[in-house]
Amino acid sequence: MVENPLKVGIVLDPIKSITPKKDSSLAMLLEATRRGAELHYFEQRNLRMLSGKAIGMSTRLTVRDSDKDWFDLGKQQEINLGDLDVILMRKDPPFDMEYIYTTYILDQASLAGALIINKPQALRDMNEKAYTARFPECTPITLVTQSINEMKFFLAEHKKIVVKPLDGMGGKSIFVVQEGDNNANVIFETLTNSGQCFAMAQVFIPEITEGDKRILLINGKPIPYALARIPAGDDNRGNIVAGAKTRGQELSSTDLQICERVGPVLKKQGVLFAGIDVIGDYMTEINVTSPTGIRELDRQFNLNIAGLMFDAIERALP
Repeated sequence: MVENPLKVGIVLDPIKSITPKKDSSLAMLLEATRRGAELHYFEQRNLRMLSGKAIGMSTRLTVRDSDKDWFDLGKQQEINLGDLDVILMRKDPPFDMEYIYTTYILDQASLAGALIINKPQALRDMNEKAYTARFPECTPITLVTQSINEMKFFLAEHKKIVVKPLDGMGGKSIFVVQEGDNNANVIFETLTNSGQCFAMAQVFIPEITEGDKRILLINGKPIPYALARIPAGDDNRGNIVAGAKTRGQELSSTDLQICERVGPVLKKQGVLFAGIDVIGDYMTEINVTSPTGIRELDRQFNLNIAGLMFDAIERALP
């Protein structure tokens, strides 16, 4: 445990745009506040490098657990990012070049002494869709390709598939395609930008009707409950922003086996907080940028997941 109050930075989308009752970043900030931490808020535009030094225009931040009035912004000051104890990188996708440039700045902050959650190199290396290829024994049969013809062959072989971009979030541009669907060609053309961009196809998992399970891991160890996101009756997507309903449930034996396989790799790569998505018995995504689900699981099971996360952060500090 640290003796002095933590100096906690967070890189976030505009805080006024969040939905407090389900925002995991707010849960983290509330926990940091309970521990007496000093909060420094940044958007990407507030960061820069000068002669190799990571610098940020910090806005002091206070937060409270309210759905209508959850934050106050205080004084601004320029600080060296390396002077912070920990920086939470919680900028949502899209994972574009601006995101990557931000991780370069955070690399320099790390060299100067700040603990970055999650490690910038891991954020760059672990595309949330494509990194599942590291664990083919845990995933449905998956194709990543630019080729429209390969997509067509994959559909012909497996009859019903899910196709999606590699850089999206919240269920955006995810399609379920069945053999004989006359929209298949235009879907494949759109996702691959007419054969110029990589996209993913996976065999459809019928257990999606029971929910797309979000499992949270801290330092490679799973929280013992998953948040099942059950698609609305008129949708195939298990994403809350797409209208899915949520239900907490205990991890199954297969869920735990997947975590035992994936967790140690995430920890080794410097991922302190992650969320994996499991449908039925198959992992479909590994989320390391800004995983959500804390507040829903906390409420249902009387947990303090952000507290466990900050315990792990404090153990990792010098």
